[in-house]
Amino acid sequence: MKAWIPLTLVFAFGLTARAQATCVYPQSPAAPPDGKTATKEQMVAAAQETKRYNGEMNVYLDCIKLEMDVQPPADPSKLTPDEKKRQDQQHKLYVKKNDAAVDELQAIVGRFNEQLKLYKARPTP
Repeated sequence: MKAWIPLTLVFAFGLTARAQATCVYPQSPAAPPDGKTATKEQMVAAAQETKRYNGEMNVYLDCIKLEMDVQPPADPSKLTPDEKKRQDQQHKLYVKKNDAAVDELQAIVGRFNEQLKLYKARPTP
């Protein structure tokens, strides 16, 4: 019976740590190569790096949503004004993080797509 107590504590602390894990913002890829002069290999590598970033950013966005959903909305009638203010600020922070991440993702993918368009428009040798 005594052996179960430490095991239960380890399990409980593990769940707590997981629930409080922070979302990791992905590292942006390097600027894409100039589509007017880039080689096929450079464009393929840039495409792979952009896909990696896109995937990692989607994981980050899912994490933010999960963090927002984990915070159970309390009954507003039972909240003190300070608790209500804190809850509103936390929600605004999650929305701000989400919007900034989506804006950056769109900008990075847009820059790559512009260079890819230039690359594809070049005359083939």
